[in-house]
Amino acid sequence: MLSWLGMRFVSYLLARLSAGDLRVLLRFDAPDVEMTFPGDSSFAGVVRGRDAHERWLRRFVALGIQISADEVVLGGFPSNQTLCVRGTDSMWSGGELVYTNRYVIWGHLKWGRIKRYEVYEDTQQTAKFDAWLAANKPALAVAA
Repeated sequence: MLSWLGMRFVSYLLARLSAGDLRVLLRFDAPDVEMTFPGDSSFAGVVRGRDAHERWLRRFVALGIQISADEVVLGGFPSNQTLCVRGTDSMWSGGELVYTNRYVIWGHLKWGRIKRYEVYEDTQQTAKFDAWLAANKPALAVAA
């Protein structure tokens, strides 16, 4: 039951993010939220704090990346929950699919607030996307 509720909630948040509205997601960030995106891409790094997380998400939204969840597992007590999301993200430009990737997010929540999470993707796909961005959208090719 908890995972079913988690799927409904995460699907809503990701739909809002895909629509360009990151306000809803940011409301669930803890002030000291920490996101880790492993690898060497322009998306990679450790983002600490709500303001830095918002800057990272603003670039994500500006690119028009679409993200959806295929499966969500949520467990634990409200004071210490674990969230796992598996899904797909993609970007279209001029009717052409220029990026698609599978991801897994492993996160922890405390009293309904996102404390920390890690995003795992195929880093080769992300590197190809960085190359496409450099050639086609140089203003968004580098993280802010």
